[in-house]
Amino acid sequence: MKNFHFYWFKQIVANNGKLERRLSLGEYKRALSWSKYLVSSGAEIKGEGEEEWSADMSELYIGNKFASGRHSRIYRGIYKQRDVAIKLISQPEEDGDLASFLEKQFTSEVALLLRLNHPNIITFIAACKKPPVFCIITEYLAGGSLRKFLHQQEPYSLPLNLVLKLALDIAHGMQYLHAQGILHRDLKSENLLLDEYMCVKVADFGISCLETQCGSAKGFTGTYRWMAPEMIKEKHHTKKVDVYSFGIILWELLTALTPFDNLTPEQAAFAVCQKNARPPLPSTCPRAFQHLINRCWSRNPDKRPHFEEIVGILEHYSECVEQDPEFFSSYEPRKDHRLIGCLPRFIANRR
Repeated sequence: MKNFHFYWFKQIVANNGKLERRLSLGEYKRALSWSKYLVSSGAEIKGEGEEEWSADMSELYIGNKFASGRHSRIYRGIYKQRDVAIKLISQPEEDGDLASFLEKQFTSEVALLLRLNHPNIITFIAACKKPPVFCIITEYLAGGSLRKFLHQQEPYSLPLNLVLKLALDIAHGMQYLHAQGILHRDLKSENLLLDEYMCVKVADFGISCLETQCGSAKGFTGTYRWMAPEMIKEKHHTKKVDVYSFGIILWELLTALTPFDNLTPEQAAFAVCQKNARPPLPSTCPRAFQHLINRCWSRNPDKRPHFEEIVGILEHYSECVEQDPEFFSSYEPRKDHRLIGCLPRFIANRR
């Protein structure tokens, strides 16, 4: 199945021309600096540090910007001859409280990244802390974000086996993350990155936290379209907020659309909390996915499955599809959520 996904992805890349080539070191050395805190010759960041994660900034070169956030910009670059993504966070001089918050957020993100090691989690490489500019260096993934990839597709066009493969990658990454006691809290397709083999990696841990240290969602800065209702209401939250977001992402994979695209983020938040609204599932959505999605985005967090169960369900689906390519057209969920064995259709029909 992996070969199929790789070929299919390469075909899409060839058609859309979106997969960027590796840039030469010479091209990066000619890059312009981002601010006065960068040296224009090679865009080398000033500053030294003694932390275990501190980067050797003499070997970092910054190229073109390819993403940005409220207080950060993300660039392609080269670090020690390796393609990397460089997240630069700038503290505002006029807002001391925000500057302090961004420094704490940077420290927290680096601390979390240091303890993570999984094929479906972005790989941390190094960082630099030199106020008012902070820098986090991670591996660079040429496929871009899952959101960008889905926007390039026709609605409802992804093959179900590809939907299943991508969903499993995300679930594996989140199962690992939760096993480490970490809540992502901003799980969305923009924060899921693709490598050249169509492997998904969870990224952007800027507002993640250890479960033992997560309080209420007061002042939270997540993204409403993917946010669980208890977070929108700024209530106490658990790992199940990530499960809710995963349900929205499953819907995205099946539709290649933006959730609540006819509403503003604030209207979407109101609809989710006050009207228990969810993005409409297409009539063509297989019952197997309908059942899982409805469980994941349940209003009651206790009714949402843990990622360990989600991985088990998706792996079961994958095994069944291998045995019977028509599995999704015949699947009927059990009310007790138990998985039943699957037999190829031609064997079942002979009974």
